[in-house]
Amino acid sequence: METSIGAAASGKRRPAAPPDPIDAYVAALAESLQGPSRAKSRLVAEIRDGLDDTVSAHTRAGVPYERAAEMAVRDFGSPDHLAPTFQHELTIAQARHTARAAALTVPLAVACWLLIWTASHDSASWQLPRTTSLLTVHLVAVAAVASVLAAVTLAATGRLARWLPTPHRLPLAVAWTGTAASIAMAVAALVLVTLSVVVTNWPLAVAAGALAAASHAVVASSARTCRQCARLPVN
Repeated sequence: METSIGAAASGKRRPAAPPDPIDAYVAALAESLQGPSRAKSRLVAEIRDGLDDTVSAHTRAGVPYERAAEMAVRDFGSPDHLAPTFQHELTIAQARHTARAAALTVPLAVACWLLIWTASHDSASWQLPRTTSLLTVHLVAVAAVASVLAAVTLAATGRLARWLPTPHRLPLAVAWTGTAASIAMAVAALVLVTLSVVVTNWPLAVAAGALAAASHAVVASSARTCRQCARLPVN
């Protein structure tokens, strides 16, 4: 008791243990990368496994762990130097993810919208023919562009990538197409909820509006991450 009180009174503290070089390296690399969480986690785990294997090889040769960890980090190169190489893979993965999300959700929103339009077109309560016609044309156009771009993206980043280089601006094009699709679905959700007041089949309109809003959230989040990836340097 007296010893504890004396130590506290003297203000002495044990020096904090230095951070593990491997943990610090992996954390710095993970922080600098952007992309789909699953692909990023897999990539970071592979880097960690490679570092651990290198450290194990050095320690088996009789090198102390601290020194072995420093040697492994030096052999791999700095995170800033290594990140652009791995970011290229993650950017392509994110572009594919965004293209699939837009290609799947936008046609679904179009189908829901056309269902509402068909079910309520002959009703006396249908009071917004011009607005609904313009929105229908806009949604169909966005759906067509998103579907074509998704097909091109999946082809260009799939088997064709073995023989042909992936276009440098393709991820950015996918990102902005996904952004346009998310905006279109947000507008569709707003109009559908508004129309639920004037159409006879209002539960269907509300359900379709909720589906369009959920689709907007999915595509908007993926497109935002894709834009961030497209701005990062890659090798």
